[in-house]
Parts: sequence; C-alpha cells; structure tokens
Amino acid sequence: MPKIACIFPGQGAQYTGMGKELAERYREAMNIFDLASERLGIDMKKLCFEGDEEELKKTENTQPSILTVSIAMLEVLKLKGIEPHIAAGLSLGEYSALVASRAISFPDAVELVKKRGKYMQEAVPAGEGVMAAIMGIQRETVMECLKAASGYGVVEAANFNCPGQVVIAGHTRAVEMACSIMRKRGAKRAVLLPVSAPFHSSLLKPAGEKLAAELDNVNISDNELPVVSNVNAQIIMNKYEIKRCLIEQVSSSVLWEDSINKMIELGVDTFIEVGPGRTLSSFVKKIDKNLYVHNVENIETLENTIISIRERLECS
Repeated sequence: MPKIACIFPGQGAQYTGMGKELAERYREAMNIFDLASERLGIDMKKLCFEGDEEELKKTENTQPSILTVSIAMLEVLKLKGIEPHIAAGLSLGEYSALVASRAISFPDAVELVKKRGKYMQEAVPAGEGVMAAIMGIQRETVMECLKAASGYGVVEAANFNCPGQVVIAGHTRAVEMACSIMRKRGAKRAVLLPVSAPFHSSLLKPAGEKLAAELDNVNISDNELPVVSNVNAQIIMNKYEIKRCLIEQVSSSVLWEDSINKMIELGVDTFIEVGPGRTLSSFVKKIDKNLYVHNVENIETLENTIISIRERLECS
C-alpha cells in the first residue's frame, strides 16, 4: 500500500492559466476559486486564468493565487479517492499543507497569505535585498562562503532544496560577494534570482512580527493530518507549534531537503506535488530517485497520477 505525501509549491510556481482546466471540469475545484474571490473581494478566476505575468508576480497576488490553485487541485484528488497520509509545502506551500490538514480553514488561509505577501514585500526597500541560487556545491561549503561574505552585510541560507542546490538571501552587495566566493570554491552556478525581496532571511523579521498579529485573529486548530514544518523539518501537530513555526518561517531557512528526508524516514514512498509547476517533484527525485513522484496541475497529470496509484494499489 503506497504511503502518500502531498507536497505544495511556493512562490515562483505561478503561471497564467494555472488551475483553469480542472476548475472548468470539476465543480469542487471551481468552488475554491469562488471562496477565494468572495473572501478577498477580487476575481481569483480572472487573476489565475487570465492575469498577465506581471500581475501574478506581485507577491500579494502570487501567494493567494498559488494557495487557491493548490487547494482546488487537492479537492479534485480527494474526489478521486486519493488522500495523503502526511503533507508539507515549500514556504508559502506550508499554508496549503495546513489547509489540507484542517488546521486552518481555506478562507482564513487565503486572506492570511495575501497579507503575508504584502508584509514580506514591504519589509525590505526595493533594490536593497536579493536572492541567488547556488548549484553544484555542498551545504557545508555554502555556509563557509556565507561567513566569508558576511562583512558586506546580511547574507544567509534561505532554502536547502535538494543535494547540490541551495538558495541564499540578504543584502544585495553581500549576496553578490557570496556568489563570487562560491564560484571560486567550485559552484557550477551562482545566479541572482528575479525576486522582489530577500525571503527567508533575518531581514524579513519585521514581516514576521506583523504576521504574528494577524495570526492572533485566525482560528488555528490542532491538525488532523501530520505536517512537516519548513523551520525544523519536524512534524507539527498542535496549534501552538503551528503559529510559532509560521512566524519563524518568514525569516528562517526552508529545510526542504531535510523535510523530504523526514517523510522518507516515516515510510513515505509516494510524493504528489499538488499545484502549479513541477519544481518540487524535481527536488524529490534528486533527493531519492527510488521514490514514486507525481504532480497534479491539469487534467493530464491528474489522470496519470490516478492511474499510477490505482495500479500500485491493485498490485499491493
């Protein structure tokens, strides 16, 4: 019997037209778009199905749109009889995982992440912070290089995505210097990312403080489904842990590789990326090529996933 984890994408996965196919075929998916539109007072279908790239790239639009698409797709999976045993999400995706675990209602979550996006965008003035992807270098070497570049400003590890891929964030000059040092230390690539703020660095602590005030007004329950947190790569199961981790998550490293390894340790052998894109699927395959990895973002990927899982169930 497959042990299934649903994993949910974060910012950067968005694209025009995401979720359209499934929403037009399944009322359950369309209902999620309607709920988001009602709660936010914007036309979420228009934003996701027709919104131009620049509009979708605005952080306060990106975050609720990806959450909405991810939960709409999860509803279709559940309709098809596929329920996860555990969940996790990359950064913003952790909110999708918490909705899946019934710790936070979808309407509350979609409003919360819109505010989260706004606070994260406002935390650092434009041009003062940046992020960069580092490929082909070990984690320990990355940390040594960050220390060497720290005299130029804040520069920290933002995401540990998979073996050989780390994202760093901080003050622009410090990140540029760190990239230069890492190239000299053998990194295959060290490239600046087209993002609007140095997410998951200590520079985002003011955003976490504002988010904490918002979380005080949200009904958070103990979750019914285990969720692995970005902050510590451990299972969080009660409302107090959830709130603490969501506050810390804004300015802490995303331990994605560690989170996947934690789920493997717990017996997960099947990962379904639920939401736009296939980035998380590629990370999982790099972490362990023996796992069963699927993604659901349209009719074709939904049907392929269902067929594959049903075949394995019949053989088990």
